[in-house]
Amino acid sequence: MSPPGDIPRLAPEEALAALREWDFLDLARRADAAARRLHPEPYRTYAIDRNINFTNVCRSRCRFCAFWRAPGDPQAYVLDKAAVAGKVREAVALGATHILAQGGLNEALGLAYYEDLLRHLKAEFPAVLLHCFSPPEICYLAEREGLPVEAVLVRLRAAGLDSLPGGGAEILADRVRRLVSPRKCTAGEWIAVMRAAHRLGMRTTATMVFGHVETPEERIEHLAAIRNLQDETGGFLSFIAWPFQAGNTELARSGLLPPGWRPTSGAEYLRMVAVARLFLDNVPNVQASYVTMGTGIGQAALRFGANDIGSTLIEENVVAAAGCVHRSSPGELQRLIREAGFEPRRRDSRYQIL
Repeated sequence: MSPPGDIPRLAPEEALAALREWDFLDLARRADAAARRLHPEPYRTYAIDRNINFTNVCRSRCRFCAFWRAPGDPQAYVLDKAAVAGKVREAVALGATHILAQGGLNEALGLAYYEDLLRHLKAEFPAVLLHCFSPPEICYLAEREGLPVEAVLVRLRAAGLDSLPGGGAEILADRVRRLVSPRKCTAGEWIAVMRAAHRLGMRTTATMVFGHVETPEERIEHLAAIRNLQDETGGFLSFIAWPFQAGNTELARSGLLPPGWRPTSGAEYLRMVAVARLFLDNVPNVQASYVTMGTGIGQAALRFGANDIGSTLIEENVVAAAGCVHRSSPGELQRLIREAGFEPRRRDSRYQIL
């Protein structure tokens, strides 16, 4: 089935039909056209950054995650501010203008640790944008300190936080969250953190981890939650979806995956990207995920609605813990963009061209 004629805005049921049955190449053409309407310029973007995970100790113990460790585990760690600064220094030397810092929900670390880390990094690297701490971390800190979410965000922003990443969204449907991340914030709490951040003038990103226990309807529920909040606040800069990586995860061993489950194919991933671009008509940027799918599929996503191929990811630990390791260099990302028919441009975490 091919998509119907011009659609001002996809309704959820139309997005569901697109996900299930629209002709693959027609869907690609429409998503590409939607991306070109938002980004008529001849270039597509990439970034140089580093994903610093300052602790892998996490009380959440999500079933889809192979990265977390329990307190006292021989592989458990916490980085002090000097160690984190050393990683930032290495990234800056390689051209990074922003860094992403996130950690597990480590009950030994309170708000003071986060504030001290931000102040130290901002003092040493005043020009580096600090894109840090996902909504589950904010919810954890609010609970631990007995503070409202907005008060936590105000304190972190005063310490140097520039923007908030969209991690911890997984699928914004509580049935799914009870199965894969029962100790993590609810879908409503994730949205509430983002709403509070946007009201404070902070820009954020939105993510999705799909291809595990969710239904197609729940994928659209996730997209609708993001679109609805964006209608309200306009605070999301981008959307990034990536498929569940099963290696070394409890979810793969637990029997919770549907019968006949198989990893997300390249075609399934590209269809998800295209539907997201069409449905999220109010989110300016859609980023490809070559880190999980490989550079070839990441490049193809630039013709399925993505306008950004992602970053070099000087360091990435969470996906790598599941056995999925894809790295790239600025030169390779530039080549991939050129071969997709665009000019490459480097950006920062605000999607500003450098």
